[in-house]
Amino acid sequence: MGDQEPKLFSPREAERVRATLEPVLIEAIESRRKLGEVELQLAALSERIQQAGGLLVSYEDAARLRAENDRLIAAVESAIERIHATGCLVKDIEIGLLDFPARLNGEDVYLCWRLGEDRIRFYHRQDEGFAGRKPIDPRDTGPQDTIQ
Repeated sequence: MGDQEPKLFSPREAERVRATLEPVLIEAIESRRKLGEVELQLAALSERIQQAGGLLVSYEDAARLRAENDRLIAAVESAIERIHATGCLVKDIEIGLLDFPARLNGEDVYLCWRLGEDRIRFYHRQDEGFAGRKPIDPRDTGPQDTIQ
């Protein structure tokens, strides 16, 4: 987003975007998990090449693993880019943690959601992380469902 001001989400808007991003996040997590498996296979292949001088290596298998590695990296990057394009931030791809910039009682905060939670229920200040999450008080959202 460059030098632009970050998008600020109302709770309702963040929840709407969260619902559309959940499958994208799941795709990124699954691709990342598979990527880890492929990376282990590539490391084992590299070890075999070093030990055997490459004589006992199937070049087709090696090319297939490298292509799968590249495909999975692109899938993870694409999913993260799609999430970031909404103004939402990926804080932890391993556990599926997303933050939505917002303003609560005049303070810049993140509305915070973790994969597995049924909806956005928490926020934290921007200088805090997941450990600083606090429940969103419905009175803080104001009569028009916006955090200001």
